[in-house]
Amino acid sequence: MNLHLYYGELAAIFTLLCWTVTALAFEAASKKVGSLTVNLYRLVIAFILLSVLNLFHRGMPFPSDANTHEWLWLSISGIIGLVIGDYFLFKSFVYVGARVSMLIMTLVPPISAFTGWLLMNERLSFFDLLGMAVSLTGILVVILQKNGETVSSSDKKRKMLGIIFALGGAIGQAVGLVFSKYGMGEYDAFAASQIRVLTGVAGFALLITLLKRWPKIIQSAADIPAMKLTATGAFFGPFLGISFSLFAVQHTSTGVASTIMAMVPLTIILPSIYWFRHKVTVRDIVGAVFGVMGVVLLFL
Repeated sequence: MNLHLYYGELAAIFTLLCWTVTALAFEAASKKVGSLTVNLYRLVIAFILLSVLNLFHRGMPFPSDANTHEWLWLSISGIIGLVIGDYFLFKSFVYVGARVSMLIMTLVPPISAFTGWLLMNERLSFFDLLGMAVSLTGILVVILQKNGETVSSSDKKRKMLGIIFALGGAIGQAVGLVFSKYGMGEYDAFAASQIRVLTGVAGFALLITLLKRWPKIIQSAADIPAMKLTATGAFFGPFLGISFSLFAVQHTSTGVASTIMAMVPLTIILPSIYWFRHKVTVRDIVGAVFGVMGVVLLFL
């Protein structure tokens, strides 16, 4: 078997594992010190790692060669995707956990396709529309299920808030992705990611200032277990995940790579049971399968 023929697929599988690890790490960290803290520190860590990578990859640690168009649209993308989108996503981790949140995040590809059609006149095929419908069906199967247990009104409220936050995260990341594609053009993807991350750091710093949360953010740095989880998530997510996802699409088709990397709702089920003692039902598994099938249809 010639493994070099499958470098792209292997990279996509490794990326899938990275996304799974980072979702679990950020869920645990967010429950310890809050989503604002985790978002700021993980972006700072990611920026440092990307600076080192770009120093060796491009010979410059900072994207000083980007033009005005690239800075403007990638910055807008960073605010929408990394600040607004990820803030909501990390809040959803606290309320409903990474497993349900990542299932709802399978809506990112269909929302991206719809946004691209709306803003950039990109085509929507029959399979695009079918994929959106299938993904949405899978999510509804999970979030509308009743487990037969008595659930308090406060628990119902937490679940509803978690679902709303996850939907906000999906919309933010999807719209941010479209603006990122428009802003990046032919510019280096790693440098483009660095601009988005830098904007994300600035955005969260401003938000923390407005909310007067700096004392809590600084104090949280003393929580060593939470910082280790945040660093782990940053290493496997914004750093390794991005790097191997780009390698994957370079060595295999975008459709194959994206489909493999979208299977987080399936790979996260067993770790969620083991580490967080999440209860998983047959409907959860069916919903996850439908969510992934919807993404697969988008690339047919």
